[in-house]
Amino acid sequence: MNMGEQLQNLVSEDREEITMSSNHTNLRDIWYTMIGIPGLEDAHIWLSIPICSMYIVALIGNTLLIFLIFTEHSLHEPMYLFLSMLALADIILSTVTTPKVLAIFWFQAGGLSFASCVSQMFFLHFMFVTESAILLAMAFDRYIAICFPLRYTTILTPSVICRMGIASVTRSFFIIFPLVFLVYRLNYCGRNIIRHSYCEHMAIARLACDNIKVNIYYGMTVPLFSIGLDIMLIIISYTLILHTVFRIPSQNARRKALGTCGSHVCVILLFYTPSLFTFFAHRFGGHTIPRHMHILFANLYVVVPPSLNPIIYGVKTKQIQDRFFQLFSFTKACF
Repeated sequence: MNMGEQLQNLVSEDREEITMSSNHTNLRDIWYTMIGIPGLEDAHIWLSIPICSMYIVALIGNTLLIFLIFTEHSLHEPMYLFLSMLALADIILSTVTTPKVLAIFWFQAGGLSFASCVSQMFFLHFMFVTESAILLAMAFDRYIAICFPLRYTTILTPSVICRMGIASVTRSFFIIFPLVFLVYRLNYCGRNIIRHSYCEHMAIARLACDNIKVNIYYGMTVPLFSIGLDIMLIIISYTLILHTVFRIPSQNARRKALGTCGSHVCVILLFYTPSLFTFFAHRFGGHTIPRHMHILFANLYVVVPPSLNPIIYGVKTKQIQDRFFQLFSFTKACF
């Protein structure tokens, strides 16, 4: 019997036992079991290799990026301070889910209490909305730097940057925290198997025996509206930036201005494209897109952008390159 058949038997036996014992057992008092990626159970070990590798790269790359920015005085500019916020958000976003995913893939350790599951759900969605807000702040930074270069340092002062960071976190909290109340208000009965590799809002809500229309409407409209607003404002910022750039008479200055925005555009596309695909495929894909593809993409979008972001900025930003090679040369000389 392969691993997939064993998991199917486990699901069937678990459901039968719960149904026989009670039709309205409150499953907040027992542990939930996440089964990873349904349909790809036999490939869990192989899938864990790239996911683990990308997670390690994300941890090392983003930690190094934060270290370089805070130890080099010349990098204490608004663009790099926002970049350090993004790096920290990447570390948290990938760490919220990836260690548990790897535990499921390697040891079939998918057990999680209701409180832990809800905590994972909150921090996952919270960090996603926070990272979107940081990308919007970075777009605003580029808009000020290119469209109003003489007022750049007077507009984006350290106190303004700090307030923008606090506003990003506060907005995300008020958008996502209601999800906690929405899942706690439900009565859970009959099922404690989560057919996913981590806890997300609708994966928990679908285990309830109550009406979950409020969860569906809030989970789809409110976060999507906030993310959609961020994307719209980012598009407006870059439209104004391009309008200003193509009016610059010097070709070298125009190329330099576009180059400073190139890495940010790559990061924006890398962040929003897989996450929006996962969001819409999960809700509107139906039987067109297999469920295991939804979950596989959901696992990749929490490790691929965090692992590539420091590489993109390292390759495209000369100041970070110079600081990295300086640190590397110093370390090499010491040993």
